[in-house]
Amino acid sequence: MISNKDVQNLAELSRIEVKEEELENIRQKLEGILAYVSEVQDLAKEKISSDTSDVGENHNVFREDVEPHEGGKYTEGLIQNAPNKEGNYVKVRKIL
Repeated sequence: MISNKDVQNLAELSRIEVKEEELENIRQKLEGILAYVSEVQDLAKEKISSDTSDVGENHNVFREDVEPHEGGKYTEGLIQNAPNKEGNYVKVRKIL
């Protein structure tokens, strides 16, 4: 349960001014928000546990570590589109 003092502390941390008569209204709204977030977290936990309960054994989902295409296949096309080039390299301005 959130107290009015908690609301004041939160307002100070947020660097917003909260009048004394606004504290109760803000406290109630914050409690509603936190209750809703708690419900969402509980539902997410249930979904995760139900989704992973029937997974079975682990297996590798990564592709084999092979060359996806031959080297230099796209180099010529990329170099042609570069504004400044020198041989098979894109020429850029020195930064340091």
